[in-house]
Amino acid sequence: MDQPQQTSRREFLRQSALLAGASLISARSFGNIHIGKQTRVIVIGAGFAGLAAAYALKRKNIDVTVLESRNRIGGRVFSHTIAPKENLVVELGAEWVGNSHERVRALCDQFGIPLLNNQFDTHLIYQNQYTKANAWDFSDNWKPKMKALLDGYKTLGENQKLELDSIDWWRYLVNNGCEGKDLIFRELLDSTDFGESIRHVSALIALSTFAESSEKNEMDLKMQGGNAQLAKKFAEGIGDANILTGHIVKRIEQTGSVKVTCENGKTFEADKLICAIPTFAMKNIQWEPGLPTEKIQAINELQYARINKNAILFKKRFWKDESFDLITDQTPHYFYHATKNQPSQKGVLISYTIGEKAELVAAQNDEWRKQMLGQTLSPYFPGSKKLIESQANYYWGTDKISQGAYAMYGLNQWHTTRPALQKPFLHTSFAGEHLADWQGFMEGAVVTGEMAAAEIMAV
Repeated sequence: MDQPQQTSRREFLRQSALLAGASLISARSFGNIHIGKQTRVIVIGAGFAGLAAAYALKRKNIDVTVLESRNRIGGRVFSHTIAPKENLVVELGAEWVGNSHERVRALCDQFGIPLLNNQFDTHLIYQNQYTKANAWDFSDNWKPKMKALLDGYKTLGENQKLELDSIDWWRYLVNNGCEGKDLIFRELLDSTDFGESIRHVSALIALSTFAESSEKNEMDLKMQGGNAQLAKKFAEGIGDANILTGHIVKRIEQTGSVKVTCENGKTFEADKLICAIPTFAMKNIQWEPGLPTEKIQAINELQYARINKNAILFKKRFWKDESFDLITDQTPHYFYHATKNQPSQKGVLISYTIGEKAELVAAQNDEWRKQMLGQTLSPYFPGSKKLIESQANYYWGTDKISQGAYAMYGLNQWHTTRPALQKPFLHTSFAGEHLADWQGFMEGAVVTGEMAAAEIMAV
């Protein structure tokens, strides 16, 4: 398989912004089909990738039908009102907009969705000791070594990046002098970025992520009123009548055109198709003709991160600091203030767990989780357990559509598995955060959706 050159994330964003521009999204001839007049496009999936694709097409008056298996739009963007009287909204799915997320920021500006500061200062519980933010850090021995690794990434050649992709992040850190408490801190912090232990993450993926991200690792902003606000704006532009929820696609036939059959017996025909769903859902569709062998292999290889989000509503914001988050070496793993910039005496901390911890926490009931939270927080925040009013829990590892929160590329997959998943097939183009330059962000979903729309409209 050809190995495409690895571009930087920011270059990828710049190129995608151009693709999303009016110069490419215009009425063009496509074979015997005239784009903008008679072409019909079916988009499978009403997550941010599918919605962005459909919105881009609809803006050029192209006939679009979006088929969504869930009974709501947004996909893995899942805004939840946990306290209706106080109108406190938390994200049980995708959370952050990064400072470098150019497309999402531009869309929010276009739609008039305010973006609020959502940065945190991290506190620490380690070996039964609590340390406030800015009072703990990596060792003086490790910090310059880490800086050298990040600076050095920019000078790596393609062969060096291929070699880097063959080793896991944990081993790469160890080989470069990370040890003891520094290594434990990197595991605790970095695993929250990738949804699994850093022993399972490609060193190339990790190093490129940290070398090219914003200062707060893209944990910068959040949409006022919940990230679902953008899904609603997309839907308004697409037209509610063109988005059909509760439609589970079971069969896709591609001959001279496209025919899609849903579980409810309804069929839809179009000239082109955009498949904007996770790979697990893609595999559950009967494709005729069948998908290429390399794409099937890639679908079977790609793993998705196990993440559980346990939102705890407290009667009082005992943590006091609005920019509070907390990394721990205990079961709850990572807490952050999920109702920052939402005025109320009440507040929500989300316990964000990954991998085996996520499976463990998700399998228990609210009372067990309450006891666990109390065990971790009460020694340092006396009385916090008694302030718990309610909980909302969602485990993405057993989500019926995605079977995980977001894609996680393992060793030697970036230059093989991802290109195979990206390739169009007959009349179908593909989109989704799993195809983006970074996984796990709304930005990646939007960018790949817009690129799929541009791909369909290209000659």
